[in-house]
Amino acid sequence: RVRAAFVATTLAEYHRDQGRNVLLLMDSLTRFARAQREIGLAVGEPPTRRGYPPSFFSALPRLLERAGPGPTGSITALYTVLTEGDAASDPVAEEARSILDGHIALSAELAQRNYFPAVDVLRSRSRLMEQVAGEEHKRLAMRIRELMARYGEIEMLIRVGEYSAGSDPLADEAIARHAAIEAFLRQNAGEPSNLEQTLMHMRQVLA
Repeated sequence: RVRAAFVATTLAEYHRDQGRNVLLLMDSLTRFARAQREIGLAVGEPPTRRGYPPSFFSALPRLLERAGPGPTGSITALYTVLTEGDAASDPVAEEARSILDGHIALSAELAQRNYFPAVDVLRSRSRLMEQVAGEEHKRLAMRIRELMARYGEIEMLIRVGEYSAGSDPLADEAIARHAAIEAFLRQNAGEPSNLEQTLMHMRQVLA
């Protein structure tokens, strides 16, 4: 399992060095981590967080940092992580977040509500957005995230009927746009959307 991850990355590097733009998909980093844990413990390494030995914390960056641009091509890598319990304290997820350029957090709660794709927008991040997104895109995304965050803060008050309209303009706007934001974030498997269509929908949500 450990070798498979490194061999797949080596193959991706070969094609990148041939001038190609490579997409590398790996499912999952957790299986790689567990295999590295088994190896480390078998040779007598001391367990650390969640039983992972020191060799895991050095092996993960050696694997992940090989992706990215090269002189003539590039590797865009997407890795999945199966978190154990609380995702915030899972050592595999925590290490991956510290190394990779972004992460998309999935929510079991959203999936249970038949909300797909079940992406937790407020827990997802991109370190490259400043470099790859236009000014309008960044402005629209920032405003939608701001409204979503404010709605999350007052959602319990709304449910128990304790929120008073008019006391907080941002909260009032978050409530007014909540249904439109949720509709925008839902997408069927057979419903493609390119960048321009996505920006158009974002403008409509905030119109």
